[in-house]
Amino acid sequence: MKLTDAQLAKYMDHTLLKAEATQSQVEQILAEAKEYDTASVCINPYWVKLAAKELKGTDVSVCTVIGFPLGANTTATKVFETNDAIDNGATEVDMVINIGELKEHHDEAVQADIKALADAAHAKNAILKVIIETALLNDEEKVRASKLAVAAGTDFVKTSTGFSTAGAKVPDVKLMRETVGPNIGVKASGGVHSAKEAYDMIEAGASRLGVSASIKIIKDNQ
Repeated sequence: MKLTDAQLAKYMDHTLLKAEATQSQVEQILAEAKEYDTASVCINPYWVKLAAKELKGTDVSVCTVIGFPLGANTTATKVFETNDAIDNGATEVDMVINIGELKEHHDEAVQADIKALADAAHAKNAILKVIIETALLNDEEKVRASKLAVAAGTDFVKTSTGFSTAGAKVPDVKLMRETVGPNIGVKASGGVHSAKEAYDMIEAGASRLGVSASIKIIKDNQ
């Protein structure tokens, strides 16, 4: 498989989520996203309003993160974050599940948490991606988390925050794709730094890539 640079860019959520990210750095990735026409820019909620302003009139979406990076906020807090982000201009929200509750097999609580955010996002025509943090899960937990996310109404399942012990792995992307089927998105996030790694994730079933190295990957593709 060989994609054009433009096709590859549309797999990418051009990402800057570091705590120390400055306004000038955020403005730089917004400019890069516009230049290369990525799928979205993924930034922390504080920067959503700026991103929405700068990306207005483009087809680059504004993506942000909810309950990030630990997932252990209350559902009410996550719902507030979601509504606030969308009201500020986000059209895609990436939430972190309650990982401890998943490990405790409190599946109803995990699904209810996701469903509350799916309902909030979809009520405002936004997309929900569910981060399951694969680095902290065994395969049974990855499958169960993915199934719960689908049952709760998510649009995507996502591998990682990029802030845990590891990022996306090809076997995890393949497992998640097999679990959710063809109609739910799979986002591989964390640790994708080259065109080869990007293609490996896409061939494993990823329909979106969360990457900070977007420009390097596109240049590798040439």
